[in-house]
Amino acid sequence: MAKVIAIANQKGGVGKTTTAVNLAASLAATKRKVLLIDLDPQGNATMGSGVDKYDLPATAYELLVDDKPLLEVLVKDTSGGYHLVGANADLTAAEVRLMNVFARELRLRNALKEFRNSYDFIFIDCPPSLNMLTVNAMAAADTVLVPMQCEYFALEGLTALVETINQLAAAVNPELKIEGILRTMYDPRNRLANDVSEQLKQHFGDKVYRAVIPRNVRLAEAPSFGAPVMYYDKSSTGAKAYLALAGEMLRRADKKTVNSTAAV
Repeated sequence: MAKVIAIANQKGGVGKTTTAVNLAASLAATKRKVLLIDLDPQGNATMGSGVDKYDLPATAYELLVDDKPLLEVLVKDTSGGYHLVGANADLTAAEVRLMNVFARELRLRNALKEFRNSYDFIFIDCPPSLNMLTVNAMAAADTVLVPMQCEYFALEGLTALVETINQLAAAVNPELKIEGILRTMYDPRNRLANDVSEQLKQHFGDKVYRAVIPRNVRLAEAPSFGAPVMYYDKSSTGAKAYLALAGEMLRRADKKTVNSTAAV
């Protein structure tokens, strides 16, 4: 059964969509079956996957609001080798349309239910705000992956996000927990970045990924070519960093499987 991971941070510009696209592509390159759901009306994950958000017959809006089956909104041909549920500006209307819908926070969870056996990983790229789209993502997810920059205000934002996750766990998804914290746009020459990184390790321990995503021009350029960085410049430090992250995630998953089997 697929592991469903929401990629979220209430602060914008932290590499959330970059992580969604490149982690999905890196895992797909290891022959895992991956689905990426773009829940951000900006549609950046859609465009970064080589799919024109202006030319989609159906998007996450139809999935959530109109009850269209997943297979009818699925894009199977992406530049990253994974399946995609795309998004565009239509999704901004979902918030209003869902207001009077029964069990509105469970729409995504119910839409994915019968397809979880079809994938190894399902990633949800969340908007940078706490709205009904984010609540749907958290209700559907097993865990939350938090990309963050190592700066002072990011620590404050992380504290707020952890509180939000705890509240949503209490309200709609008791199993929800943090998958991991990913340090993005990292510059080891920056003393503050190193200090914040150490604080993260002290407070969150092994929840902080060992893999670190550096500041990298190729990572920034790749979306304009509609491709994950590993297909734009596979030798770049950005591509290698996301492949390292994918490997770390797989090792963690294997370790949990071994431990749970031993416990039985």
